[in-house]
This record gives sequence, C-alpha cells and structure tokens, in this order.
Amino acid sequence: MFENLSLFALQQYWWFLVSLIGALFVFITFVQGGQTLLYTIAKNDAQRNVLVASLGRKWELSFTSLVMFGGALFAAFPLFYSVSFGGAYYVWMAILFCFIIQAVSYEYRKKPDNLFGTRTYEMFLFINGSVGIILIGIAVGTLFTGGNFVKDDMNLSSWTLKTYGLEGVLNPFNVALGFTLFFLARVQAELYFLNNIAEKEIVKNTRIQLVKDAVLFVGFFVLVTVMLLFMSGFAYAGENVFVVEYKFLANFLASPILLILFLTGTLLVLYAIFISLFKNSTKGIWFSGVGTVFVVLSIFCLLGFNNTTIYPSLSDISSSLTIQNSSGSHYTLTAMSYVSLGVPFVLAYIYFVWKSMDKEKVTSAEIEADSHHY
Repeated sequence: MFENLSLFALQQYWWFLVSLIGALFVFITFVQGGQTLLYTIAKNDAQRNVLVASLGRKWELSFTSLVMFGGALFAAFPLFYSVSFGGAYYVWMAILFCFIIQAVSYEYRKKPDNLFGTRTYEMFLFINGSVGIILIGIAVGTLFTGGNFVKDDMNLSSWTLKTYGLEGVLNPFNVALGFTLFFLARVQAELYFLNNIAEKEIVKNTRIQLVKDAVLFVGFFVLVTVMLLFMSGFAYAGENVFVVEYKFLANFLASPILLILFLTGTLLVLYAIFISLFKNSTKGIWFSGVGTVFVVLSIFCLLGFNNTTIYPSLSDISSSLTIQNSSGSHYTLTAMSYVSLGVPFVLAYIYFVWKSMDKEKVTSAEIEADSHHY
C-alpha cells in the first residue's frame, strides 16, 4: 500500500501526522495552563491539592506527546530535527529543563521531608506552565519567521548566531504566538477544571478567572492571525527559494479545507468559552479541545503544503528547509507509515483510560483521604 506512494506523497502524509501530534500536544497543554493557576483559583492548600491532583492524572500525557512530536520529526524529517533541535540549542534545552522540573515536582511535591518544600515545587510547576509554554510558542513561531542557520551540500548545518535560537524572543510574531499558547493553555485548564472538579468555591473562582484569560487569549489570537495573514512567507520551486508576500493568506485561499478547518476550530473554542460562562456548562473542554486541534493542525499544514518552506533560513535563503529536502528516504517513510496505522488504537486506549479516570469528579474529601496524592 504505502510502498506504491511517491516519496512526495509520503512526505506530505508524514507532515500531516507530525502536525496532528503537534495539535494534540497543544490541546494537552491545559495541564501546563492549570499549573499557572494554583495561586489564582485556589485560595488555600486544600484547594491547591485538589487542582494538582486533577492535573496529576493527565500530566504525563503532555510530556509524552511532546516526546512523540520530537520523535516523529526526527524519524520523518531528520534534517529538520537536527537543524532546529540541534541549532536552536539554548531554546530547546530551556524547554526541556522546564519539562524536567515538572516531572520532578509531581513526584516530590508531597513527599514527606522533601528537600525544598511544597512551595518550591509549585513554583517549578508555574515555570513549566508559563516559561515552558511561551518558549514553545516562540520556537514554533520561528518556523514562520525563520532561523539563523546554514547548511552545505552534505546537509551539515550550523547556527550563525551565538544565541542559538534565543534571538527568536526579539521577533514580535514569535512572542505574540508564545503568549497566545500561554493564555490558550490557561483557558483550557479552566474548562478542564469545570469538567473535572466538584468543589463549589473552586468552580466559582474558575469561572471568574476564565473571563479574564479568555479576553487575553482572544486578543492575542486575533493579533497573531492578522500578523500571519499579512506576513510574507518563503516558497520554493525545485531548489530555488524565494519570498512571497501574503504567502499564508494565499495558502488558505489555495486550500479551502484548511481555511474551513481553521474557522471551524476557532468557532468551537469560542463556543466552549461561551457555554461555560453563560450556560454554566461543564462540557466546554471537549469543544475547545477539538477546536484547538483543528486550528493548530491547519496552521501547521500551512507550512508543509503548497510549496512552502517549513523552516526558512535568515542567514542563507537557499539553506531553507522543505518537506522535500529534509525528509527521510522512501524506504524509511514507507516502513514508518505501516507503524503509524497503530496510532488510532493508541488514541482509543488513551480515550478509554481518560474516561475511566474521570468517572467521578475530584473532591477535596477524596484527596485528603488519599495519602499518596500529588
């Protein structure tokens, strides 16, 4: 089956899969968003324990999905992986550090006689949910705005600035995208808490905070969307790479299905916020989750299709990466494609485990009765 596809078709298939994994990761960052709300929604230690316990049931999914995203990129687009993760070294090491301290915090936050105390680990969780997510948004933003790297005919690459990716924080689009992801994660965390927690005061505080974060999210989202539609992008024809004005707007118009996906996802997220605030619904997380996946998937696909570069070089435009010049071989992509057929079964397993864990909403009584809670 897959062996009969052309190399280009396999490259497109794998960029779609990578984009889907990335979109699922962005949805699951509600865990990180919730970690930034421990001292905003919760007013005492008992309430913080409830929030951490609720997030603790899902935190491994965010870590795992990030690893899957990186693994899929490495296997399908090894040159892209080496240039980005190896070149923008400082940014990705900072992101990795933020996720390491998250894992440590869930493990040791409530350990008796822990070295640093509960407050320190809660600060680590905040750093993971704020700095970690904003940096991921900045790193993703460079796929649109470009990175400072060069590659030679042997596909050996090097970064041309000693800041190794940290210079991305100086680009307004990258920063705006980082804050968009940050406030989206907080909004989705609040929708998740409404669905997962049965504590009246926490629910009340969550709805109040949702109003503030929703306004900030919508503001940054509109800003990023406008900037994206009006910015120039990098296109390629064969080995030639060139700048095209309004490239991403043109990609939307050339692929109506991506535009429909983007608009549908946006409406679903807004609908989730509306029913949660004005209908007292607890189901908003599901509409928001599907909407987030649709929007992020469509944005990633803007890069991989319609002859668009997936990582433009600001130092040497001819070094820019595309799905064609950065992918694995036909044999590698074919073998991996057969493995990818198992993905729906993995997703089904996650769904049933999730439903099993969430049969009963989290309460403070349940948490205090569990001596092994996070």
